[in-house]
Amino acid sequence: MPLLQLPNNITINYRLEGEGPETVVLVNGLADDLVTWAAQVPALLKAGFRTGIMDKMFSRFFPASDPKKGKAACFDNRGIGASSSPPGPYSAIMLATDVRALILSLNVTRYHLLGVSMGGMIAQAYVLQYAAGKQRTAPPPLSVTLACTYAAPGPFCTRMFALWADMARAMGVPAVMRDVTLWAFTLDFFRTPERAAELREVETAMEGLDMSLDAYLAQLAVIQDFDTTAVFEGLKKDVWAVPTLVLAGEEDVLIPTKLSEELARMIEEAEWRTVRGGHGCMWEFPDAFNEAVVTFLKRHSQ
Repeated sequence: MPLLQLPNNITINYRLEGEGPETVVLVNGLADDLVTWAAQVPALLKAGFRTGIMDKMFSRFFPASDPKKGKAACFDNRGIGASSSPPGPYSAIMLATDVRALILSLNVTRYHLLGVSMGGMIAQAYVLQYAAGKQRTAPPPLSVTLACTYAAPGPFCTRMFALWADMARAMGVPAVMRDVTLWAFTLDFFRTPERAAELREVETAMEGLDMSLDAYLAQLAVIQDFDTTAVFEGLKKDVWAVPTLVLAGEEDVLIPTKLSEELARMIEEAEWRTVRGGHGCMWEFPDAFNEAVVTFLKRHSQ
């Protein structure tokens, strides 16, 4: 895949796919690569959208699609895959700056943002910093979908993230991610024999995660320090002005569903919807997740 040197001296690994008229820029979560969107990209391309995701092995996981039907713009966040991994800590604004630079460099003007978990925080920062109000310095997205994310971590997530940092230092990043897997899926996912192969695939991916401790802690800082509560509380009417869907798994315990619902109430005229599953609802129940996203995107296409 090509590498793009951004004006901020960060190198971003990316890929463009298809010829659809609108791009969906997919923003990954903590320690996630392109595999994150393996169950979403085909559905988005089939619906006629370009897609943008994060990782270095796109062709391995996503089958070829009709290039005239959809379009794909794929990239790694800094700290993961083949993109730069400068010293941390990172912030949501910092990663949103990378997204802006990539969008401008690739001349993407008609696009939707879809961020999951940490990616939802990056998407919030992107709109607030660069695409909202009269002083915007990037073309505003046609819509924003914030999945399984929050405005602020609160005491529960704060304690959990501190534990992840301690575990990563003591046991290594793959061990932390194996533990996270236990909480990302529903109980039925683990005890359904027909899904055993999927479970093994996920666990194998976590065990083999190629991410340094420094890069992991740099990304972890994004979700530890993120807080847009005061910003949304002080935001004047019509400043956000982007159609927004806040989406969460009904059984999410990693970023509790209630925190996502609170975020939805903060954003003017945001739609709130839940789908079956937990934090990994996009993997465990992709059809429901994709239906919710595609329905929303189609309503806000031009």
